[in-house]
Amino acid sequence: MKTPSCLTAASISLIRTLFTAAEVVDVGAAVVAAASSKPKNENRLYKRLSALGATGGSVSETLNEYVREGKLLKKYELEGCIKELRKYRKFQHALDLMEWMEKRDIAFYPGDHALRIDLISKTKGVAAAEDYFDSLAPATKNRFTYGALLSCYCKEKMEDKALAVIEKMDEIGCLSFPLNFNNLMSLYMRTDQPEKVPPLIEEMKKREIPITTLTYNILMNSYSSLNDIQGAERVMEEMKNENKLDWTSYSNLAAVYVKAGLYEKAESALNELERELGHPDRLAYHYMISLYASISNLTAVERAWKSLKSAFPITINMSYIVMLQALAKLNDLNGFKECFEEWASNCSSYDIRLANVAIGFFLKHDMIKEAELVFDDAAKRGSGPLFRSYESFVSFSLKKKEIDSAMNCMTKAVSQVKNKEWCPKPETVRKFLDYFEEEKDVDGAEEFYKMMQKLKCFDSNAYKSLLQTYVSAGRRAPDMRQRMEEDKIEICTELETLLEKVCPL
Repeated sequence: MKTPSCLTAASISLIRTLFTAAEVVDVGAAVVAAASSKPKNENRLYKRLSALGATGGSVSETLNEYVREGKLLKKYELEGCIKELRKYRKFQHALDLMEWMEKRDIAFYPGDHALRIDLISKTKGVAAAEDYFDSLAPATKNRFTYGALLSCYCKEKMEDKALAVIEKMDEIGCLSFPLNFNNLMSLYMRTDQPEKVPPLIEEMKKREIPITTLTYNILMNSYSSLNDIQGAERVMEEMKNENKLDWTSYSNLAAVYVKAGLYEKAESALNELERELGHPDRLAYHYMISLYASISNLTAVERAWKSLKSAFPITINMSYIVMLQALAKLNDLNGFKECFEEWASNCSSYDIRLANVAIGFFLKHDMIKEAELVFDDAAKRGSGPLFRSYESFVSFSLKKKEIDSAMNCMTKAVSQVKNKEWCPKPETVRKFLDYFEEEKDVDGAEEFYKMMQKLKCFDSNAYKSLLQTYVSAGRRAPDMRQRMEEDKIEICTELETLLEKVCPL
């Protein structure tokens, strides 16, 4: 997803994190409220469900087996599992669980319907989410379900549809909640229209809709995108006056300064964050570590890391990921090795994401043996699909112009993909196709096409490169038009010009 060029990765991540949190609290209020505590039964059930990615079982089979064992399932336990599955982006499993509930006539409330709209959009697309919304009874179409539909449109950058929902919500009197405006502001940020954010804040003030800390943070980033640092600072002052400051405000302002190259101001904002942080917050330490790394302050990174470990008796995998990424950014090889080895030797749950960070870092430094050792260890521990690990080796081989090795790794990666859960990065696809075009290697390009076709990620740009390879090699493909039609590729003027050479009518 394209993001405004003036935002740092850290500030975008912060917006996403807070946006998601706000969305769950409002749109899925019924689910979150019911799942605030975790009974032992829920923990046991969730462990089974969370393992499905590795075991290959189905949600319905798991639930049916659980019931056959004589265990009772209460709605709040199932809702808790849905919440956790969604948290860890296992959207299809979460949706499968809700569908299982529906088949057993478990009552759904507006918050449940809203959550289902969100999950359908994530797994089946917006059109399917619209169909589900349209099927709901009129009484169920309220601020929860309309809000969920609005969120879908905003995430997919469907501005016209989002505005139509806003108009409908205003008509039925359920627009007066901050989340709706936050969604629309996030849409404008995603579509490079930051200038439309400040007027929305004025509209909220006019309607006397509460302006949340998240809303202010989005506004701050809109000024950053407009290169108006003073505007971002004015937002910070307004937040102070309105008593809306929390650690995210300082973190967000620091990210704004980092993007502007104002490292001293960024450090000052981060120092203020450390001073103002009352109750220890793991996420706050994560942002401190990441942002201190962005201004090349290794001493502060290590200080924040020490504080995090002191505040929390258990250092979770995500904390290690953040620290490893920071050390990689700082090219601290010894520190990176020490941190990774500490995690690998003590972790209670092996996380392939950490292995992937290590593999990428070692390959960046041409440390192929170290990368292979990490990969082999991950494979032995059975930590789940390794397609992203293979992709790191693919990129390394392409950089070295070792195309056979790259194709071999890509073949292994594709073989592990199920349910469209992964596609290689567009730049990886481009590098392969650029090589085939340069070498006039039609057979190689077609072999690569077949792999990408299995993943359903061969788009119009990829077809353009494939056609150019045919043209360069002076070869024709009589079935090319049919293939493009089957892949639902829209044929623009440029593609038509190439098709006339490769597949003349």
